[in-house]
Amino acid sequence: MVVAFRRHRLLPLDDCLYALQPSIPHLTRSTLHRCLQQHGISRLPDIDGDKPAKFYDLVIEVAIVRPGPIQGDMVHPYLRRREGREKPEYPKPELRAVLEKTLGVPLFQEQAMKVAIVGAGFTPVEADQLRRAMATFKMTGGVSHFYDKLVGGMVARGYSQDFAERTFKQIEGFGSYGFPESHAASFAKIAYASCWMKHHHPDVFCASLLNAQPMGFYAPAQIVADARKHGVEVRPVSINHSHWDCTLEHTSRQYLAVRLGFRQVRGLANLHGARIVAARGDQPYGSVEEVWRRAGVPRAVIERLAQADAFAAIAQDRRQGLWKVKGLGDAPLPLFAAADAKEEQFSPEGVEPVVTLLPLTEGREVVEDYRSIQLSLRAHPVSFLREELAGMKIVACGDLLNQRDGRNLEVAGIVLVRQRQGRALRHH
Repeated sequence: MVVAFRRHRLLPLDDCLYALQPSIPHLTRSTLHRCLQQHGISRLPDIDGDKPAKFYDLVIEVAIVRPGPIQGDMVHPYLRRREGREKPEYPKPELRAVLEKTLGVPLFQEQAMKVAIVGAGFTPVEADQLRRAMATFKMTGGVSHFYDKLVGGMVARGYSQDFAERTFKQIEGFGSYGFPESHAASFAKIAYASCWMKHHHPDVFCASLLNAQPMGFYAPAQIVADARKHGVEVRPVSINHSHWDCTLEHTSRQYLAVRLGFRQVRGLANLHGARIVAARGDQPYGSVEEVWRRAGVPRAVIERLAQADAFAAIAQDRRQGLWKVKGLGDAPLPLFAAADAKEEQFSPEGVEPVVTLLPLTEGREVVEDYRSIQLSLRAHPVSFLREELAGMKIVACGDLLNQRDGRNLEVAGIVLVRQRQGRALRHH
């Protein structure tokens, strides 16, 4: 439940506004993590070189780091030309008309079709066949069948063999996945709105992404860490405050606080989370047993909540909560349940003696956090090994920018995602 919201006006998609809006610098740093179409691991090294200044720059940015443009060696030539380190090449005026807005590099499927028509003499039907071959997005060599027609046609019309070969290689790359211009423009609009929201409302942005999981490269732990880095307070799962979704709560700070929802608890079903929230209503729970009795959920659900340390709000740490769960039966006793229903209040089935348990160590708490809710608000797991890692000459991520270029380094961390994809290796 969103308890408050700051009102802003999202300005029109005008080129000059894109150049002036404070969101745009947001697009040139690694804070692009988790922004739609700006967050891919393969994209981040080239973002700073792109530096979008207007809307069409975003359209190109969305389209350029795709398997097609990468395999066709279009990425770095475009960046060099945009930075003024290389001049665009237009052997003939008709080709300039097709490729000038992308600095001589065919980044969109429509451009590839027009190049085939004006440069190689393709008929509209043949160009459509080329489009269909590009649209398969499979490494089946479909575009390769047009080699003789395209290269031969360009040479016959006065283009050099080398230029014709390079043009075909670029077009051939679309067979590995390239964008139509309209598709890239649609995504660019959403990318701008996404970055705008992250810049102005990182609290809302964080809660929304958590509620949309699973959804992409980044795990909940990374989303939460990024939000906290930008000044957002994130609060733990709480039996008396959480809803199913992550919600926003009042705070004295600049942004609203994000309360983690029951959806973060591993193995907890939406149905059971809804029962707990509905039974709680305006009357907070006072004990582990009370949650079990009032909500009518299975004992296993209460145990998952205890494992997630959700009972901390009622003075029960994780170990005490789990101890209380062990004292529950398979189902509430009928006599006590009937009495509760008649009196409309909760009464415990028995009085358990107070047992003092040794609390978990901080490191163990973090491990259990990750095991139960996929993240921890206490500390980063590697922080407990920092001194040992430093003794092994393993460099912290925060110190990487201070290291000499070309030096071999060792780093340590948590593997969250493994990805292997084509990359543009030639930058010079």
